[in-house]
Amino acid sequence: MGIQVISRDGQPEYAVVPWEQYQALLEAAGQAPAQVTDESPPQSSQPANLPAFSEVAQLRQAKGIAPEQLARNVGVSPAYLAMIESGERQPDAAIRRALAWHLGVAGWSEPS
Repeated sequence: MGIQVISRDGQPEYAVVPWEQYQALLEAAGQAPAQVTDESPPQSSQPANLPAFSEVAQLRQAKGIAPEQLARNVGVSPAYLAMIESGERQPDAAIRRALAWHLGVAGWSEPS
């Protein structure tokens, strides 16, 4: 299996498996196959004067930080950071605070 393990504080937290293997695991467990909905991701609730999280890549590059280094500093996998940078995922409050600290965007650390 092509499993990716995502750790936090040195402890495994998530396991990411390819879709086909996930479906096979569900079937082996006697559960119905997962259904995919065609919903667009939620829109960011960031104020207009703050950069969007999809601008993380530009901010990171402007500071000369490698993606692997920022991911390690923030406590996420490089793959998850790439999803944030592409706009595919919205970071939770803890990740927003870490990104704000490392990229110098104070408004991201404010409570929503």
